[in-house]
Amino acid sequence: MGAPSRNPAVRTHAVYSLEDSGRRIALTFDDGPDPQYTPQVLRILAQYNVQATFCVIGENAVQYPQLLHDIANGGHAVANHSWTHPQLTKLKPAAARSELARTSDLIEKVLGAPPDWARAPYGDWNPVTLGICADLGMEPLGWSVDTNDWARPGTRSITNSVLRDVKDGSIVLCHDGGGNRSQTVAAVRNYLPRLLDSGFVPVRPEL
Repeated sequence: MGAPSRNPAVRTHAVYSLEDSGRRIALTFDDGPDPQYTPQVLRILAQYNVQATFCVIGENAVQYPQLLHDIANGGHAVANHSWTHPQLTKLKPAAARSELARTSDLIEKVLGAPPDWARAPYGDWNPVTLGICADLGMEPLGWSVDTNDWARPGTRSITNSVLRDVKDGSIVLCHDGGGNRSQTVAAVRNYLPRLLDSGFVPVRPEL
């Protein structure tokens, strides 16, 4: 991997909310890109002219590079979610670095710039992996609202979890890949206009 474009300080923990947010929130989507569900999410976001962050898995992104372009062309952020979605803290440091570096390399090759953010699978960071993240030029992205959509609890449950728990500065965790995400797509279609009507402004997280 080439030299990172940024040299962030090593954090002691991930970023769990937006600072000085006002009514800004961050919608994030993990485990894609997926050829069926990512485009559906992108269409809904475009309909309401809002931005989100897509935390992509390298082994998926390498199969669908055009979807990375579609995400970026929509004004959204592309973040690093490792290459194969392992629990990074269970790996030896060299293997954890490879998981993140390989994905950053791919994103840079496809989009012309490396990612600014990384999300550890399962949100599991430790001092070693936080150091690797910073060394690769990325900030660690967490979340404050977990929709539990990966378990497919039902569209209503996903929608209610967002509308119930979101507040100023929230980072919302959803999934556009990793399985059947039709419930997630339907939930985004339900909750997004209601968030906007409530005055929330979905944005990309700032550095």
